[in-house]
Amino acid sequence: MADQIPLYPVRSAAAAAASHRRAAYYSSAGPGPGADRRGRYQLEDESAHLDEMPLMMSEEGFENDESDYHTLPRARITRRRRGLEWFVCGGWKFLCTSCCDWLINVCQRKKELKARTVWLGCPEKCEEKHPRNSIKNQKYNVFTFIPGVLYEQFKFFLNLYFLVVSCSQFVPALKIGYLYTYWAPLGFVLAVTIAREAIDEFRRFQRDKEMNSQLYSKLTVRGKVQVKSSDIQVGDLIIVEKNQRIPSDMVFLRTSEKAGSCFIRTDQLDGETDWKLKVAVSCTQRLPALGDLFSISAYVYAQKPQLDIHSFEGTFTREDSDPPIHESLSIENTLWASTVVASGTVIGVVIYTGKETRSVMNTSNPKNKVGLLDLELNQLTKALFLALVVLSVVMVTLQGFAGPWYRNLFRFLLLFSYIIPISLRVNLDMGKAAYGWMIMKDENIPGTVVRTSTIPEELGRLVYLLTDKTGTLTQNEMVFKRLHLGTVSYGTDTMDEIQSHVLNSYLQVHSQPSGHNPSSAPLRRSQSSTPKVKKSVSSRIHEAVKAIALCHNVTPVYEARAGITGETEFAEADQDFSDENRTYQASSPDEVALVRWTESVGLTLVSRDLASMQLKTPSGQVLTYCILQMFPFTSESKRMGIIVRDESTAEITFYMKGADVAMSTIVQYNDWLEEECGNMAREGLRTLVVAKRTLTEEQYQDFESRYSQAKLSIHDRALKVAAVVESLEREMELLCLTGVEDQLQADVRPTLEMLRNAGIKIWMLTGDKLETATCIAKSSHLVSRTQDIHVFRPVTNRGEAHLELNAFRRKHDCALVISGDSLEVCLRYYEHELVELACQCPAVVCCRCSPTQKAHIVTLLRQHTRKRTCAIGDGGNDVSMIQAADCGIGIEGKEGKQASLAADFSITQFRHIGRLLMVHGRNSYKRSAALGQFVMHRGLIISTMQAVFSSVFYFASVPLYQGFLMVGYATIYTMFPVFSLVLDQDVKPEMAILYPELYKDLTKGRSLSFKTFLIWVLISIYQGGILMYGALLLFEDEFVHVVAISFTALILTELLMVALTIRTWHWLMVVAEFLSLGCYVASLAFLNEYFDVAFITTVTFLWKVSAITVVSCLPLYVLKYLKRKLSPPSYSKLSS
Repeated sequence: MADQIPLYPVRSAAAAAASHRRAAYYSSAGPGPGADRRGRYQLEDESAHLDEMPLMMSEEGFENDESDYHTLPRARITRRRRGLEWFVCGGWKFLCTSCCDWLINVCQRKKELKARTVWLGCPEKCEEKHPRNSIKNQKYNVFTFIPGVLYEQFKFFLNLYFLVVSCSQFVPALKIGYLYTYWAPLGFVLAVTIAREAIDEFRRFQRDKEMNSQLYSKLTVRGKVQVKSSDIQVGDLIIVEKNQRIPSDMVFLRTSEKAGSCFIRTDQLDGETDWKLKVAVSCTQRLPALGDLFSISAYVYAQKPQLDIHSFEGTFTREDSDPPIHESLSIENTLWASTVVASGTVIGVVIYTGKETRSVMNTSNPKNKVGLLDLELNQLTKALFLALVVLSVVMVTLQGFAGPWYRNLFRFLLLFSYIIPISLRVNLDMGKAAYGWMIMKDENIPGTVVRTSTIPEELGRLVYLLTDKTGTLTQNEMVFKRLHLGTVSYGTDTMDEIQSHVLNSYLQVHSQPSGHNPSSAPLRRSQSSTPKVKKSVSSRIHEAVKAIALCHNVTPVYEARAGITGETEFAEADQDFSDENRTYQASSPDEVALVRWTESVGLTLVSRDLASMQLKTPSGQVLTYCILQMFPFTSESKRMGIIVRDESTAEITFYMKGADVAMSTIVQYNDWLEEECGNMAREGLRTLVVAKRTLTEEQYQDFESRYSQAKLSIHDRALKVAAVVESLEREMELLCLTGVEDQLQADVRPTLEMLRNAGIKIWMLTGDKLETATCIAKSSHLVSRTQDIHVFRPVTNRGEAHLELNAFRRKHDCALVISGDSLEVCLRYYEHELVELACQCPAVVCCRCSPTQKAHIVTLLRQHTRKRTCAIGDGGNDVSMIQAADCGIGIEGKEGKQASLAADFSITQFRHIGRLLMVHGRNSYKRSAALGQFVMHRGLIISTMQAVFSSVFYFASVPLYQGFLMVGYATIYTMFPVFSLVLDQDVKPEMAILYPELYKDLTKGRSLSFKTFLIWVLISIYQGGILMYGALLLFEDEFVHVVAISFTALILTELLMVALTIRTWHWLMVVAEFLSLGCYVASLAFLNEYFDVAFITTVTFLWKVSAITVVSCLPLYVLKYLKRKLSPPSYSKLSS
């Protein structure tokens, strides 16, 4: 039965086909704005007339909001571009990527995945070759490493430009300075990058090697042999011990557990920390000994490998018996790779390996992430390059195109090449490393690790935060908080009263065993007819506690004692039901919390198998109940039921518990249930309604015969079974309402509040149920108390999606809750519209999301909004989402380290994200923006001086400063003060956290824009002109004096400009300023080939330099002072 529960949306063949079509659409359309939307609608089988229909159907809708009606169709039209405009606006990029993709596809033809027949223990019988069972997370191999890293570097315009400039110096006619002035900085940048990538790659290689060399026992005809994980093949029989990772996808054949089933932990696969029950194939479980697996002739037929981790179809066939035995295999007979065996030892036959396992198919390849700031700087360097070309052409034109003008043009290009400074990349990369070091050293967020050092500035630009729920916002620890009986309510502080009531009721039962039970049925009847006869509170508590203790799917597990061998028989014999030795396992942590609570009030579940369960009363007596029927929880029914027979009294009772929406129609009329459910939900508790109905033997027999018949029917089996069960679910007696709390992580509420105030929109993507997700959204204040919640009704086709989207459009300022399968349908037909509407919501909750869906949502958000996204999660199921986002944050949690290893940043608690974004994100972005622009200013100012110099001296393409002066200028003379800008901060950390609204300014990208860049350009032109003209005016007879005066003034101006840019002084900044000045003064003694030492030591030199420097810097200081006085920035108002 368990295999019928769709934990996630289980996709039908049609839906799978549709997703293939959608994937094809994406790959062809690409992310560019040129993606033509028409092609998609031609693919759909449903009527195309819905295309033309506006996304609004009711007349009142038209009347209410005329403008609303027009927005969506227009939004779609604006996205279409044609012809030349399309080509220029990104079409060329799309064509290039399409060609590259085609080439890659041709080179690596993907093998078609097929269904397979796997013979037990005979890998050699496989008809086809299957992939190796090795884990590979590396980006490169030995041959592709150097080309790959170089490509990643030179695809940036900046680096490619330097490469071309450096190579041009090998041509004698174009040679301007020494080779080292060009190749040394470029070589340094490449060496740093290659070293960093090599270290990262080596770490990945070590991690993979560790996983691939884990040893497993393989069963062969000659007995057990040890085999490496990477050497396991399809058809091998593998033995996996308790607490060992399952190395590949297997069909479960045998277990050491007597019941023929075992538990596995799937947290690294689907993010759920509760254990899953798996059942061995009964034919192989019944075999007397392990070796008999080789004496039978049997095979497994398995469907082709696919993404869905919640479904599997296959058959097990034993040929050598008469007649042959056929058993159908479902998801409960499988053991997927990356899960861990939690109880017993299991033996399985391998059906999928390596790339074909479910866990690998559900993880996406990591991509190289590039920060928004780097892209913006790349655009600015293109603008600078344009300016460089224009300037060179102007110079050649003013020369009158005399002589070999094209050679002169190239020489001018090289002379002015300092406009685009190579030190930009060096400084930024070193800055990023410094930010990473600061984040890891921050004592307020201990344990934080920066794994991707290239994108710390992204932390300051985020607009969307997509978070997992279980283990990220919550601790995944359920605690029983409230029991409500209609007239009386018990909280955590009054549980001792329940305990005494339970104790008393069982003592009464013992003192008068005949009197209690038979009276309960007449009591119930009289209660419904004459309300005067009320049950005492004590008996109602007794009934409620018993119902909670019986109505569940929990199994108590006992650890074998240390002194005893692992043989189950001995362990069983020795089990004394000792409390400290018992742990509970179930598919839902809520159920475990309820059973733990009944144990705390005196009624303990001590054992359970498929046919019975035993409860221990406070006095130590064991009560046995026969399990007659089980109706498991499904996301459709939202309830679970069980029919049990009390062994001592033969009384049959049907117990049921479920969500209030499902149960309110089933239980007898009452006036308190709805109100109390609302109260508990507002407290953030997960509510369950518990009810019962006593059945006579005849009623049960009648039900059983109809139920068995329904289960055998071939057509509409599920509907018929549901109808039979519903015949029992009438007028049930309402026993109680329970409230369980999934405890939130520390400081989740204030952190989410802070993020919301910072203008960050938070989306919660979870694999959990809709009710649970909504509950946590409320309790964590993801959705504020005053906000409405719009629950998107389940939709299965285009028409339903159309109507439901219309209903949602009319809501304003309400949070959206949508399930994974409805989302899939909407995205198939109304992708643009849905994303546009969802982006307007203050919060969005997507429940029942598979790992690939989470990644898909992130990608959609990035493509549609062009805003920066951040994904945060803690389990293996969040890895795809983390890798798809612009910035991925992993939490080291109970679900292991998989997410934290795959992420760009790893933190230990959710609350640390506040400081990470508000303080470190802000500082990294502001500092890099200032640093980048200052380095550009440093290049522009010297290029301006070169231009003035050339134009004064008859447009000669002769360099103003030669050799070491140029290298020194970019390095020892100005490097330390400029780099010290990475220590600058505009707001104190406490201020940034206290006023998260300051973060909103960052997302607008005002610290680095064409406006700020133009201001720096004007400053550079002004200063360069003053320095050069001043030097030319004030020099007397020697040309060497011009060089000395202008260069010294230039160095002083740069040092003063750094001082002007700094907002908060740090002692290292002062040291850097004086150190640079000292270096320059000291080096004057050795630079006699450039300077006239006798002239430098005169007073005239000093006053001339001082005068020029004052004229170049003083106006800027005055302007800055006036700006701070007249229009101060928002942060300065706070800090003052």
